[in-house]
Amino acid sequence: MTNVVIYTKPGCPYCAKAKDWYRAQGIVFDERNAQDNLEFRKEMFSYSGGDPVVPVIVVDGVYQQSGWEGRG
Repeated sequence: MTNVVIYTKPGCPYCAKAKDWYRAQGIVFDERNAQDNLEFRKEMFSYSGGDPVVPVIVVDGVYQQSGWEGRG
């Protein structure tokens, strides 16, 4: 089973698109609000190298991308 974590911030349209895409693919993910939760923000920065762009997507503990250019 793949473990997907998506770090987001409220109101982010790119975060919404990323979450919609993962849902459409039937992929379960853990959403972590990196704006309001400092622990999640720290985790996000550890993956993104300090880049504040969201969403940050991590699969099985491996950083995949920051931002959402779209997969659909």
